[in-house]
Amino acid sequence: MAKENFDIVVIGGGVTGTGTALDAASRGLSVALVEQRDYASGTSSRSSKLFHGGLRYLEQLNFRLVKEALRERNLMLNRLCPHLASPVSFLYPLQHRIWERAYVGSGVLLYDLLAATGNNPLPRHRHLSKSKALRRVPALRSEALAGAIVYWDAKVDDARHTMTLARTAAAHGAVLAPSTRVVDLKQAEGRVVGVRVADLESGGEFNIKASRVINTTGVWTDRIEAMAGDTGIDVRASKGIHLVVPRESIESDTGMILRTEKSVLFVIPWGRHWIVGTTDTDWKLDLAHPAASRGDIDYLLDHVNSVLGQPLTHNDIVGVYAGLRPLLAGESDATSKLSREHAVTEPVPGLISVAGGKYTSYRVMAADAVDAAVRGLEPAVLRSTTDRIPLVGAEGFTELWASRHQLVDKSPLAIEDIERMLGRYGSKIVDLFSLISDRPELAEPMPGAEGYLAVELLYAVTHEGALHLDDILTRRTRISIETRDRGVNAAEPTAVLLAEALGWDQPTVEREVEHYLARVSAELDSQSQVDDRTADAARLGAPDVRTGLKKPQ
Repeated sequence: MAKENFDIVVIGGGVTGTGTALDAASRGLSVALVEQRDYASGTSSRSSKLFHGGLRYLEQLNFRLVKEALRERNLMLNRLCPHLASPVSFLYPLQHRIWERAYVGSGVLLYDLLAATGNNPLPRHRHLSKSKALRRVPALRSEALAGAIVYWDAKVDDARHTMTLARTAAAHGAVLAPSTRVVDLKQAEGRVVGVRVADLESGGEFNIKASRVINTTGVWTDRIEAMAGDTGIDVRASKGIHLVVPRESIESDTGMILRTEKSVLFVIPWGRHWIVGTTDTDWKLDLAHPAASRGDIDYLLDHVNSVLGQPLTHNDIVGVYAGLRPLLAGESDATSKLSREHAVTEPVPGLISVAGGKYTSYRVMAADAVDAAVRGLEPAVLRSTTDRIPLVGAEGFTELWASRHQLVDKSPLAIEDIERMLGRYGSKIVDLFSLISDRPELAEPMPGAEGYLAVELLYAVTHEGALHLDDILTRRTRISIETRDRGVNAAEPTAVLLAEALGWDQPTVEREVEHYLARVSAELDSQSQVDDRTADAARLGAPDVRTGLKKPQ
């Protein structure tokens, strides 16, 4: 990176940043992307894990935003990443027999009609009687509903999707580096001409030259712009937390969506678990590691328990995660009223900032940012084609899924493992088969995290760019929120397994495990605190692995 002159440098390795790198590289531009931690380590690994239009935005009469997001949802399911995105149904309990069914029903009908303009692959909504709704969701209290409506959207593992975007950008010629923190913007004659970055792995700093710099740092947008002496977008951070509970804790054949006084609450099927979320509160504390407090957790439990016959308790919770939405600031003090739309600005010449938006609409944000960056460049740059570029693992996925039972005969894996891995790697599952062929012991479940095979954790290093134990247990897999001990028992076996591939000696293995255990302890401590400020202080008790546990020089 230090030796080349790039057309574009992208700051930020979340979904918008990796999407921007892919968009620019696929137009024939030379692209470098830098990310201070790991791909998707911020907001893009802590969402509600949905590709959706945002049903509640219809109530705000934001039809354009909903239609755009539904078109993007359908693209993900049909073409761009069918291996990562999958249909999910949601039941909306009705508490009033006549007016509410008409009101909600008309909204869901409009939702389906807006989706129909984008080759919608999902079923249309259905009205259910009270008895049929209770058969679909026996967990509901009988008195909590008078009937229901079921509609469809899509779910996705956001961290894996973002990482796959990064791989796809690299396949199109972009160069990407995690653990590279921007410490300054380089300027010449009143124009941004590159960035200065710190290498958080080996130490030292270097410059990267570029014709344009695109700032896709989400809640850090203002801080990057301040390096140039100006701000173009005013971003506020809204905290949303989610709970992960075992599948057996809620007896249901479908997800659920519930109204709250501030927003909506989802209960989302997630493999062997449910994800329950989210909150929507202003956050002005640490941006890197937002903390969930006991107050946040109790808020979600209270709202979901208002409709459940068998209430969830703190003992049901397997995992908790908190993320920050980058919202465009407005006049309202309520973050739930701030804009989910995005903005693209050029606060100083040569620096483009894009912020706001929804996870689902990342591709539109990326295209708009690159359009702004290349305006005036000669020769003229092609228009975005990312609506036609399948992500890594998409090509050949449909054929492999159709022949998945035959794959059982060619590998030592059970059909359940093959189906799960096809939904994580798509056609790249053949890479994992190759690793198993060379080392058959990799087909065994990982100690402490039996829902994953050892080969998946090794693949996270050999093919998916993971550099630290935290990257693997938190984002390449979801062990940190899918095991009751938050991945503690899997930490040491995983570090030992990956030591050779990452060049770790025994002291490094011990430091990686030490950091991970400290992070888990700090998060559990924060989740017992009553409010944001005390939760934030508790979470900051564990240093970031890329800055707090430096390797000996």
